[in-house]
Amino acid sequence: MERKILITDCDDAQGILAGVTGVCFQHKLNIVKNSEFVDNLQGRFFMRTELEGVFDTEALLSDLDKVLPKSHHTKLTDTGAKRIVVMVTKEAHCLGDLLMKAYYGGLDVEIAAIVGNYETLKPLAEKFDVPFHYVSHEVLSRGEHEQAMLEVINEYQPDYVVLAKYMRILTPGFVEQYANQIINIHHSFLPAFIGASPYKQAWERGVKIIGATAHFVNNCLDEGPIIKQDVIHVDHSYSAEEMARCGRDVEKSVLSKALQLVLNEEVVVYGNKTVVF
Repeated sequence: MERKILITDCDDAQGILAGVTGVCFQHKLNIVKNSEFVDNLQGRFFMRTELEGVFDTEALLSDLDKVLPKSHHTKLTDTGAKRIVVMVTKEAHCLGDLLMKAYYGGLDVEIAAIVGNYETLKPLAEKFDVPFHYVSHEVLSRGEHEQAMLEVINEYQPDYVVLAKYMRILTPGFVEQYANQIINIHHSFLPAFIGASPYKQAWERGVKIIGATAHFVNNCLDEGPIIKQDVIHVDHSYSAEEMARCGRDVEKSVLSKALQLVLNEEVVVYGNKTVVF
């Protein structure tokens, strides 16, 4: 018996739920869990279905095509561990959290490799026996550096690329290689304080909450589809440095929670938004 996850995304219409579940019944598949959402303003239907049984994937998708509206997308994926490559610069808190959770089973993920534009975090990677690749940006042009990074990443054929405080802006050419597969943690409750030094910006503005945002990367700086956000309270007594120190705990928590949602196929990208089941 296998377990797979079916994602359905289509124009809303009567009978979709009955049509999809009916096809699953015909294929003698057991529905373990099912979640639906309808965007009434856009007239769009989304469904996530966990299935168990013996799968004829080609026949199942073909039969679903017959019962769904013309404008539809279906995806059938295996459950179980996914493979990621993590990109880093110098900050250790997000990477360390991912390594610990992957090692002890808190995240069902294989961290295939870590790629950094500094060697600072190589000793941390070695403690968990994860390959670390240093690709310096200092002697290469941006294009050459990104190409060198891509060559390393592509070796591992990851399902997702995670930016664990990777502090360089990626070009459209890089993003295109892994569309909706690059997950970034931004140290701000977006859309506030986009770009560099968000804690300094927050301190100057006198905010009373600070937060973090995990999002898919697109070609607009810090404006990709949001996966997960959280905040903590601060007050006038906090310096910008104290805000940054407190913010690190939020950042690592939000990133790991967002990654878990993505690994579980609980996130559907929809325009520049997400549906999170």
